[in-house]
Amino acid sequence: MAEAHQAVAFQFTVTPEGVDFRLSREALKHIYLSGINSWKRRLIRIKNGILRGVYPGSPTSWLVVVMTTLGSSYCNVDISMGLICFIQRWLPEGCGPYRTPQTRTLLSVAIFSTGVWMMGILFFRQTLKLLLSYHGWMFEMHGQTSHFTKVWAMCVRLLSGRRPMLYSFQTSLPKLPVPSVSATIHRYLESVKHLLDDKEYYRMETLAKEFQEKTAPRLQKYLVLKSWWATNYVSDWWEEYVYLKGRTPLMVNSNYYVMDLVLVKNADVQAARLGNIVHAMIKYRHKLDREEIKPVMVLGIVPMCSYQMERMFNTTRIPGKDTDVLQHLTDSRHVAVYHKGRFFKLWLYEGSRLLKPRDLEMQFQRILDDPSPPQPGEEKLAALTAGGRAEWAQVRQAFFGSGKNKAALDAIERAAFFVALDEESHRYDPEDEASLSLYGKALLHGSCYNRWFDKSFTLIAFKNGQLGLNTEHAWADAPIIGHLWEFVLGTDSFDLGYTETGHCLGKPNPVLAPPQRLQWDIPEQCQAVIESSYQVAKALADDVELYCFQFLPFGKGLIKKCRTSPDAFVQIALQLAHFRDRGRLCLTYEASMTRMFREGRTETVRSCTCESTAFVRAMAQGRHLKADLQDLFRKAAEKHQNMYRLAMTGAGIDRHLFCLYVVSKYLGVKSPFLAEVLSEPWRLSTSQTAQFQIRMFDPNQYPNHLGAGGGFGPVANDGYGVSYMIAGENTIFFHVSSKFSSSETNAQRFGNHIRQALLDIADLFQVPKADS
Repeated sequence: MAEAHQAVAFQFTVTPEGVDFRLSREALKHIYLSGINSWKRRLIRIKNGILRGVYPGSPTSWLVVVMTTLGSSYCNVDISMGLICFIQRWLPEGCGPYRTPQTRTLLSVAIFSTGVWMMGILFFRQTLKLLLSYHGWMFEMHGQTSHFTKVWAMCVRLLSGRRPMLYSFQTSLPKLPVPSVSATIHRYLESVKHLLDDKEYYRMETLAKEFQEKTAPRLQKYLVLKSWWATNYVSDWWEEYVYLKGRTPLMVNSNYYVMDLVLVKNADVQAARLGNIVHAMIKYRHKLDREEIKPVMVLGIVPMCSYQMERMFNTTRIPGKDTDVLQHLTDSRHVAVYHKGRFFKLWLYEGSRLLKPRDLEMQFQRILDDPSPPQPGEEKLAALTAGGRAEWAQVRQAFFGSGKNKAALDAIERAAFFVALDEESHRYDPEDEASLSLYGKALLHGSCYNRWFDKSFTLIAFKNGQLGLNTEHAWADAPIIGHLWEFVLGTDSFDLGYTETGHCLGKPNPVLAPPQRLQWDIPEQCQAVIESSYQVAKALADDVELYCFQFLPFGKGLIKKCRTSPDAFVQIALQLAHFRDRGRLCLTYEASMTRMFREGRTETVRSCTCESTAFVRAMAQGRHLKADLQDLFRKAAEKHQNMYRLAMTGAGIDRHLFCLYVVSKYLGVKSPFLAEVLSEPWRLSTSQTAQFQIRMFDPNQYPNHLGAGGGFGPVANDGYGVSYMIAGENTIFFHVSSKFSSSETNAQRFGNHIRQALLDIADLFQVPKADS
């Protein structure tokens, strides 16, 4: 019972002698320290808020303006054109701080200077926002930058200031523009024309024109009104309707995974690897809280929106009957840990000091060495987060609303993040092709009950020290978690290090209190629901076929020699592979980002274009000259790059149509066109994994320090999910998913088609070797 007592600060019982208090010193200590740290963070946030609020100005620039104004007044030069005298006349007279003329003059100069300084800040900020609304630079050919763009880049650099904090540019980012209905309809029809026969296309064109003329103008007015009022006209609805209102399991359907470094091994001691990684993660959170992380800049010039980073830690998705909510706390001093069916609470701090990696290793090892068995119903408890959302919401309300169950659940949901200690070992072995796929499967769903799928992310540690992440999707997109992961892996490899025996550096503090075992009282009725959720999740996991592989013949180095973007090269290869695999082309989803706009998230690039279709069909016929195929490929690549740029600059198709559909639902307006568009299946869903967002090390010096990216489940039951990472100059990693239940798909077969398609396209551009 001692462990249960630590879950609360104090308990009391009424006895014949009076009220008997039983205090938990450990809990009271953490409450006290949490309060101290909370006030420190508030002061830091106030300071950062002031610095961010006056950016690109600074206290130093304010002082310069004051001194300049004061110096001019002593030289009898009135740069205020009488405003300082006007302010001085309005200052109250009499006793107090205003009684001397010198004091009144100084105060009026300070007020005038502050006003000029603030107006300058507003002017620079609005000018920067106007400059950042220009996206013509994206559409210029590489190496052919116009004089206008060069001048624009100089102005942006000049107005961006020095040493920006993470959120310094937020108020200077432009709003996501609402495209015109006619432009969206035109681009939509163009994206499906080659996928429909004449009769089907005529029907869709008729629906589109009817929608454009009759229904769309009214919906568009409401959407434009929202764009004036809201920070971003898409993101809140996207988060709510695409993610939080989804009632299907998060596992496989929504959550995605991220892999560890796969070509190097830092340590094979499970607890030691966790000690370094968890320490690095909290260091990252420390930098995040203090806004010490530099904002991501495109080409080192254009800032990207950073708002998604706010909910990286201390965030949990809470299930609801009709919709979930994201619970985000300002701080958390512990992590929740799962091992062999038991849940633990592990404190990250001793007093106000973050535990050193060696101390964290000792704490994780204590959990690994704990021989206690799971309590009834505890082992598969996390399966509730892997099953249906409505069922989990109902059980949570019925059995976890009070007592020790609520205290234990709070410890998990209020944790910084979740840690899973697996008993299995996984690692990529280049000699064993299946090893990478098994590793990915373990990260995607595990045993269906050893991940807390509701947490912002679960850190997974296998018995051999290999790591990975399983990430909830509602709070942010993959590049955000990728930023954290790059920092953590770089810190682990190059800053923290290990001893020769694979342990964390330093000596542990053996007097630290051990991790706290969470206590549960789970009745049989609840256990039955847990088992039911587990069976639902297991059926879903067993149906997923995942094929991960490393493509070794070439990477972006050779692709650049083809004078095309690596992403366009891979996307066209995917179209060719799909045609060979299924005998037809399909609607294709590629995720792009809109973070050049405030609170931007993603947009769809419809990668299957008329131009890529023409190239694929010409390749399939096998009767065209190589020069003709090269020309068709370049047209397809140019079209893809243009589509990608349009999506990034707010001129995409699908988010606009999605928002129009939401407005139609609010107004009770039926639109056959929107209903059909929003129900079209994405049988090929693709995404590129971002890398090298931060420079923790030189990739040329350490070419093997590469992660393999990550992956996700298929979007359509009869479709494929493909994630890829163009990892440096000489290799590409692919993650291909499908469902065993579909007789039309096979992930490994499709993966082999991708390999061959890449080789065939590369062969078109190989220069023949000269005769020796």
